[in-house]
Amino acid sequence: MTRRSSIAFRLIAAVLLVELASAALVILLALGYERHSHFRSFDVMLHGRADSVLGAVQDAEDVGDNVMLDLADLHVPPDDVYEVWDGRGELLGRSANWQGSAGMRVPDHNGMFRAEIRNHDYRLLFIRGTRIVDPGEPGGGHLRYVTILYGAPTAHVWNAIYGAVEFYAAAMLLLVLITGPLIAWVLHRGLEPLRQLASLAGRVSAESWEFSPPASARETAELAPLTQALENALQRLERSFTQQRTFVSDAAHELKTAVAVVKSSLQLVGMRQRTPEEYHAGNERALADTARIEELVAKMLTLARVESNAAEGTAGESCDLNQCVAQTVADLETFALGRQVELAVRNRPPETCTIPLSAEDCKLVLSNLLMNAIQHSPAHSQVELRVSAVNGAVEIIVQDHGDGIDPAALPHVFDRFYRGDPSRARATGGAGLGLAICKAAVEKAGGTINLASESDQGTIVSVRLPAPNPHTLPGIENILKD
Repeated sequence: MTRRSSIAFRLIAAVLLVELASAALVILLALGYERHSHFRSFDVMLHGRADSVLGAVQDAEDVGDNVMLDLADLHVPPDDVYEVWDGRGELLGRSANWQGSAGMRVPDHNGMFRAEIRNHDYRLLFIRGTRIVDPGEPGGGHLRYVTILYGAPTAHVWNAIYGAVEFYAAAMLLLVLITGPLIAWVLHRGLEPLRQLASLAGRVSAESWEFSPPASARETAELAPLTQALENALQRLERSFTQQRTFVSDAAHELKTAVAVVKSSLQLVGMRQRTPEEYHAGNERALADTARIEELVAKMLTLARVESNAAEGTAGESCDLNQCVAQTVADLETFALGRQVELAVRNRPPETCTIPLSAEDCKLVLSNLLMNAIQHSPAHSQVELRVSAVNGAVEIIVQDHGDGIDPAALPHVFDRFYRGDPSRARATGGAGLGLAICKAAVEKAGGTINLASESDQGTIVSVRLPAPNPHTLPGIENILKD
């Protein structure tokens, strides 16, 4: 079973991780800052105490005007250590709690260094200073050099640093504990429009297509595109389901009517004893009605195939429009002559003109349009087929000069099983699917199909299809064949 993941949980986890990472960064920065500030103060303190030791160096009151370390006024913390030498390297004194710097790596210039004394970490300051002995004598006295090594333990400094860092850590942890539930509540409230949208979308079914997205979803920048996409998708699905129901209902009605006609013809033959000629005539009528049923089923299957290919996508299919026009016109030439209608092709491309339709669908569209035009044209009239390039597309126009179509019927001419003239079922064998098939095939290729008609002026059907490299078609006339 697939585990479901929660967007809210992932967002909360991501925010908390960011907060924890920020807290860790703040703690590291606080550690660096506290260490710098505390040890800076500690170093200032060491310098001050080392200066006090330097101040305790006095005149030894001997003939050599040497110096000595006067401990009477020297007061240092009990844990601090120090050591004093004169300029000749003789030890003047050291703290009682220290064995001295023997064996210790002491720098040869002023500065700080670290050392371990009595198993404790110490920070030591090495400085060189001077003292003036007998400043009242002529010449301003005698200059004597003094070297001081002063150190203090750093444990209390680190304790202060860690205490400050612990305070920062506790504050950040408290902040995370407080903001965690707050973030969860805010995200829960923020995702409420999404939950409402999902709840409303979940109520949509084949029986109920009502979908009214909440205003909060429409007003949310992140949800507005999803809301619009859901509305558009559901509207298309509703139209498809409605169209499918209508198609099934109309197909069932058409087939029921056709079967009823066959059944009535057979019942009429069997009502009484007939002559062989009458049986033969009844059989012919039944065969003709059966042929109409077969044609109806074939057109229904063709429409289903075209629409199925349109839904699945047929990228890459194409054909040469010039060849399709020539073959279709040749196939319908006999039919047109039989009805005393002239079939004329104008502006046929002299070279290859590729369109995004399969050869089968292209012939299907052309034959349906030309067949309709021929069937509704009076004798001794002309049906024109014009092909031209317009703004990066190919336009195919089929025009007849018949009685035209009733203006009230124009909005429905592309509907399935629609017949402006109910008598067409018998007169022409039409099932009302030809234009619906043309529309499905053209739209599958990304094109458009339109029909214009006026009473007693004839009908014009225009098909526009995209063409990668449409040729500029010359204005010359070709009748049937070059």
